[in-house]
Amino acid sequence: MPRVKASNSRFTVLITDHRFANVEQERQIVESAGGKLEVAQCKTADEVIAKAGDADALLVQWAPITAQVISKLKNCKIIVRYGVGVDNIDLVACRERGIAVCNVPDYCVDEVADHSMAMALALVRQLPFIERRLRSGTWKITPVSPMPSCNEMTFATCGYGRIARAVLYRARSFKFQVAAYDPYILPDEFERDGIRRLTLDEMFADADVLSLHSPLTEETRHLVNATRLTQMKPTAILVNTARGELVDTVALAEALRKRTIAYAGIDVYEIEPVPADHPLFGCDNALLTSHNAWYSERSLPQLQRLAAGEVVRGLRGEPLKNQVNV
Repeated sequence: MPRVKASNSRFTVLITDHRFANVEQERQIVESAGGKLEVAQCKTADEVIAKAGDADALLVQWAPITAQVISKLKNCKIIVRYGVGVDNIDLVACRERGIAVCNVPDYCVDEVADHSMAMALALVRQLPFIERRLRSGTWKITPVSPMPSCNEMTFATCGYGRIARAVLYRARSFKFQVAAYDPYILPDEFERDGIRRLTLDEMFADADVLSLHSPLTEETRHLVNATRLTQMKPTAILVNTARGELVDTVALAEALRKRTIAYAGIDVYEIEPVPADHPLFGCDNALLTSHNAWYSERSLPQLQRLAAGEVVRGLRGEPLKNQVNV
């Protein structure tokens, strides 16, 4: 159970990689606390090793923090990921070395929930396909395929954390019947919130709209696969704004092509950028965005500020807000 001990001397924080316009917020927060900020743009484990050996803390966006990297860290006490997922960090190796790992789960909650709901509603109301038909010269006042009312549909989330709850709050506003699957949440909590609690099998079988909001683990990798897709309704809609590898996207493309399910809204992918020859691009019943769900003019500086603040708390020996490897 890693615990961060206070650093009594000037400390060094390394940003291993980032895609921000600048890191002045982080610099101000770190330097105000008596530290020094260094910035790199590492893409490989070897590059991280070359830059991070003496750092007291790492701020990481996409760089791989493997067991090999961790074995070479001499002074590191805390690693903070710019984001919610931590699947690019070897948590077991960090735990063995006593290095705390934190994420930033409390940024972009509204943004991702809004994007998820926007995708779901656009597909429920068949907006991309009606618009496409209209542009082709066909005026028709009925939709492309059968369109139930929202209040007749079950909107389910896979997961019942911050973002899933925000999505279901929005779904309620459109009078969907709301439900969720999350084996780590006690039944009393679902009952208190008025959310129907589903088993995994029920989630796939009952959902008219299934929105994914689970972390990526060995258990959840390709949770949505060819077999599970056949368990869904042929009218079902799948939305993924969580982690790309939750879905076998090749199997999903095949299911969409065969109309095993009706529609999918996908923002995250197993490989990013998505290869130009990916079969999803050939699916006319898919709504695709390029990992945009997290973004707003507010969310980016909020992410940077919260991540840097967690690093400083850790190096001061203060309680951490979002440690994931306790």
